[in-house]
Amino acid sequence: MQDNQISRRRFQQLGLAAAAGSLLPWSGAAWAEELKYNDDGLIIQPWFLESFLIMNEDLADAAGNGKRFAVFWELKGCPYCKETHRVNLAQPDILDFIKTNFTVLQLNVIGSRIVTDFDGEELSERDLARKWQVRFTPTIQFFTDDVEGADGKTGRDNEVARIPGYFKPQHFLAMFKYVQEKAYEKQKFHEYVRAQKAG
Repeated sequence: MQDNQISRRRFQQLGLAAAAGSLLPWSGAAWAEELKYNDDGLIIQPWFLESFLIMNEDLADAAGNGKRFAVFWELKGCPYCKETHRVNLAQPDILDFIKTNFTVLQLNVIGSRIVTDFDGEELSERDLARKWQVRFTPTIQFFTDDVEGADGKTGRDNEVARIPGYFKPQHFLAMFKYVQEKAYEKQKFHEYVRAQKAG
């Protein structure tokens, strides 16, 4: 699904990369006090999936609940991971849409927990990030909803879309809608965004 990936150049052209002046005014210390962290120093959401880290099982569970499956890669101290939590995920419309339509698993890009890839390979979070070519945090990967078709393939092969870094709230929500609507089957993300603006 390489055509559905956003190149770094396209990412910048769309204006989705976070720039110093783009952070919203509500990202102050008051929000930081409300954030909760796990033992790895990652910000946690109470609705994130707790699982045995077996990708085929997590995908099947998501599909069984009528939801899409996504993996949210983060890193301790990552400023734009924090921004995603305290800005994007603090907006009720975004939060409600994601919780209603997605199962989200959080992984640590340098973590040591053992994860079983869709192809059955067991490896650490750190090694899985390398295998799936995750180079930025935050990165959110979205996967196929074809449970049987996913078996035996790598997560990279089962990926249908990706958020490679920080997206502003409007585009962040648009990507989740893009996946939920399966718009990736007929158009690239920037085409979808353009069509939404025109409509």
